[in-house]
Amino acid sequence: MAYVDTFVIPVPEAGMDAYRKQAKLGAKVWMEHGALQYIEAAADDVPEGKTTDFYRAVKRKEGETVVVGIALYKNRKHRDEVMKKVMADKRLANGMEGVDGKRMFWGGFKPLVEAAVKEPAAGK
Repeated sequence: MAYVDTFVIPVPEAGMDAYRKQAKLGAKVWMEHGALQYIEAAADDVPEGKTTDFYRAVKRKEGETVVVGIALYKNRKHRDEVMKKVMADKRLANGMEGVDGKRMFWGGFKPLVEAAVKEPAAGK
């Protein structure tokens, strides 16, 4: 069964172009070191809740949005191997310029259910 890393981080809306460049580098690094898939997505249809929501979770400030990231691995062992390489990669040494990493949260998750679209057979 797969293993999933995810993170949620506030990003200044005015700095989204710079953040996108950093995210592209992150995707390249994760994939080069063995991740099966890497996605970062910016809030688009994210309602503000009455009790809790993504914005409260990162203590969003005026002019910020929320970005969610997901990396997929074969299993926990594979994730640990990939993350060891990622954390040692010098290309990520400069961190995330303009982003308050103290309000970021992350974790690794064991899937409860897995489903995927299967590619149709050739010629069908």
